[in-house]
Amino acid sequence: MKDDLHQYLRIARKNMLWKLDGLTEYQKRRPMTPTGTNLLGMIKHLAIVEYGYLGTTFGREFPARFAELEASAMARLNSDMWANADESSESIVALYREAWTHADETIDSLDLDSVGRVLHWPVEKQEVTLHRVLVHMCIETNRHAGHADILRELIDNSVGLRLGNENMADGDAAWWAQYRSELETVAREADEVHPTT
Repeated sequence: MKDDLHQYLRIARKNMLWKLDGLTEYQKRRPMTPTGTNLLGMIKHLAIVEYGYLGTTFGREFPARFAELEASAMARLNSDMWANADESSESIVALYREAWTHADETIDSLDLDSVGRVLHWPVEKQEVTLHRVLVHMCIETNRHAGHADILRELIDNSVGLRLGNENMADGDAAWWAQYRSELETVAREADEVHPTT
């Protein structure tokens, strides 16, 4: 079971990075939602989260620079969700890959029932097992991968599950335009048939 969870986490990590391929610095950082959600910021966030949940939780401290990033994130609300102009996308990707290595060492060295503590969770929920944390990280990473799918499509119409497996219908641009138009029509009809009260 541990190997299965670890494999799903590895796949989700790679999918996150794939969404950056071929984009400019601006496109990687561009806030695409009213709350500022952006691709590179999610990578930075996931790096910090992996270091915390699959490091500190199990008594494996991370390097000083990650402590500085975490302190910075605490000092300025939401600063873990975006990269400063002086932080290159290469450095954020390297940070994420280093977090993977650190996390993978934790996963490889512990049993699923190994106990750790998530100090920022409510006291009654702080004690966790590696199993619970691995499930949490799989969900967290895949949640952001879904966000990344949508952001990337909004940026340049690129879609797909992962490189080599787009997992999309085989329509061309005209087919997709017709499909979207049909969905718009159905949505409007449904709004008339089922008005909100």
